[in-house]
Amino acid sequence: MRRAMGIEGPFWRAIAVFRLASLAYAALLVLRAGGYARPAVAWAVVGVMLAWTAVTLVLYPAARRGPLLAADLLVTVGCLLVTPFAQSRGDVLAGAMPITATWVAGPVLAYGVARGRRAGAVAAAVVSAADLWLRSAGGVDIASFPVNGAVLMFMAGVVVGHVARLAREAEERMRRAERIEAAGRERERLARGIHDSVLQVLALVQRRGAEIGGEAAELGRLAGEQESALRALVQAPPVVRPPDSAPPPGLRGRLRSPARPRRALAREETSRHVTNTTTAEPEADLRDLLRPYGTARVTVSAPATPLPLPAESAREVAAAVGAALDNVVRHCPEGTRAWILAEEDGGAVVVTVRDDGPGIPEGRLEQAAREGRMGVARSIRGRVADLGGTVTVTSSGPGTEIELTVPARTPRPGEGGERRS
Repeated sequence: MRRAMGIEGPFWRAIAVFRLASLAYAALLVLRAGGYARPAVAWAVVGVMLAWTAVTLVLYPAARRGPLLAADLLVTVGCLLVTPFAQSRGDVLAGAMPITATWVAGPVLAYGVARGRRAGAVAAAVVSAADLWLRSAGGVDIASFPVNGAVLMFMAGVVVGHVARLAREAEERMRRAERIEAAGRERERLARGIHDSVLQVLALVQRRGAEIGGEAAELGRLAGEQESALRALVQAPPVVRPPDSAPPPGLRGRLRSPARPRRALAREETSRHVTNTTTAEPEADLRDLLRPYGTARVTVSAPATPLPLPAESAREVAAAVGAALDNVVRHCPEGTRAWILAEEDGGAVVVTVRDDGPGIPEGRLEQAAREGRMGVARSIRGRVADLGGTVTVTSSGPGTEIELTVPARTPRPGEGGERRS
């Protein structure tokens, strides 16, 4: 059987196991009955059931649409209706099961998984009607005929169809959550980059314009308005379009251009995925990225041995250290000194940024986050959290210490955390 993609795979594997077990059970019944009245016909039916079971194992679930489902139901009902040609009237009156036995439930389950509970119920009705007609043609009193099998078949079709539909909905919700999470991570990354560049420049223009006065003050006021608008924009929640919704009219031509058909795009996406998962990420020495921060007022201390990290992780840690130093320049008096200490501790890299400034007032970080100022919340904590690390901010009296701890390997997104003391 072809490998089933998505959450429906276990359902189709269970149906395949059910078909094989039911086929073995039907063959056992024929063997115990000595082939019934006409063994050749009985074993021929079993052979057809075996062949069709092999066909369904190969074609389901990849080709589970209308033609295969209809053929499955027709073959099953046909094998069921051949029973009178193999069994005698006495076998039927004695309550012998049809040659197909429980194998007839296979298409009912297939319809339920592929098309939902209503289709499963319709398939169960067709099979049950064929079974009742077969019994009545054999002289069995329908009023006294037990309907347990028909009831169980209806329940199987409805329940399996309902559960399969719920499973598909759960899978789609999970995929949508993954898309929202990925969009949120990308927005966080872009917001950090904007904060480290554009927002800081706008804030500087606003502050210097107010200091200079005159026309520069008006320029500073406009820069402040643009800074506030940009902060609100990067903090807006991401919008993820459902996969089955139509794209905006202006994008349809580019998404469906003749030069890049859908299959070619799928092959390129698969190729990129394979390349990204099989290519080892290069490493970088964190010391080389921290040394440029050293100045007359910033002291950088690092061990004599390398501090290897994945290149992207090393760049993010260095950017977080740069954001911490930017906060020292922006919020501390002129002449404030800072120290950067990098070391390795038990499979993790720890970078500490300490200054001798006035410290951070209690509650100031939470207030800054509410106001959209992302220096600590995103440029530092956000970066380190994406790497699976932790951030500790200590500010008791004069001076502030920010400790960044990241693992030597890059974990999956969401494994990290943060602390505040």
